[in-house]
Amino acid sequence: MTPSTDPDPDLVRPDRLGPALAEATGDPRWSTFGFSLITGGRSNLTFLLRGPAGELVLRRPPAGDLLPTAHDMAREVRVQRALADGPVPVPRIVLAREDRSLLGVPFYVMERLDGHVIRAELPAGYADTPADRLRMADALVDALVQLHGQDPAAVGLGDLGRPDGFLLRQVRRWTAQSEVSGSGRVPALDALARALQDSVPESGRGALLHGDFRLDNCVLERSDPGRVQAVLDWEMSTLGDPLADLGLLLHYWPEPGEPEVPLVPLVTVGGGFPRRAHLLERYAAGSGADLSGIGWYLAFARFKFAVIIQGVQRRADAGEMGGQSVEDVSAGVVELAESGLATLRGRL
Repeated sequence: MTPSTDPDPDLVRPDRLGPALAEATGDPRWSTFGFSLITGGRSNLTFLLRGPAGELVLRRPPAGDLLPTAHDMAREVRVQRALADGPVPVPRIVLAREDRSLLGVPFYVMERLDGHVIRAELPAGYADTPADRLRMADALVDALVQLHGQDPAAVGLGDLGRPDGFLLRQVRRWTAQSEVSGSGRVPALDALARALQDSVPESGRGALLHGDFRLDNCVLERSDPGRVQAVLDWEMSTLGDPLADLGLLLHYWPEPGEPEVPLVPLVTVGGGFPRRAHLLERYAAGSGADLSGIGWYLAFARFKFAVIIQGVQRRADAGEMGGQSVEDVSAGVVELAESGLATLRGRL
């Protein structure tokens, strides 16, 4: 994770947050701290808090008006607390507030883990060999299998969502989100929405979903690229068809010659990483799932991500991204929509 410089102090309010952290941790040294914006997150804002007592991480929504159902801090906190000490690794929550009394928005603070978040490039000397990169991919898929193998009711998350009719509701939800986020109609995106709605598959069993599962939403062990230390960013978690998560992972794992994924630097486009077929084989072996219809889920992932980056663009244009600059993604939205349509026509 790469800290940026000079974020707006009103986004963190250390004068208010410091005393609250001191009380929550029992450590008065947290009364004062410095902070920096960790770049990479394009939805919620993530800050590194650093002081005499150590380091913590703050998660909060962006400034400005928020889209309905987006930036759900309470959901992130609930899921991470429910999964604590289980087989799916998550960071420990230190402080959480659903009200707006401290920062003007709901937020939470969690432990900072001493691992690697991999984005555009690998750290020097880390996972240098194809064997290590294969182990990294396998660890990622295995973490997803573990997540989908959880019994939501057993960890207190049985009411997190409604699996019945999940896929159709998702298509309709993201279609509506696009109408709110976009700056104008995108014919290819509209066509993809219609095509997805007209071909929704029968949902499989209801499972606990992450909602944005990818390599840079995981922390890898610093000394072992074949071990996921924690899974981050649970704002879109819900109950539904587990293949929706797998489709997103495939979307974030482009094949050679495919267009770049806008706004998300992906180290896996480099040499030595396995192809999508290996991820599918690993997931099928671990979960027993039938993946014959996975093309629909990849197409839906393209659609969902296109709508997400429309929202990022809108917030960036409004100056609500904590000082992060965002490239224009309008061409990428069209490209993603066209790629989704091609995938539905059978070109996985």
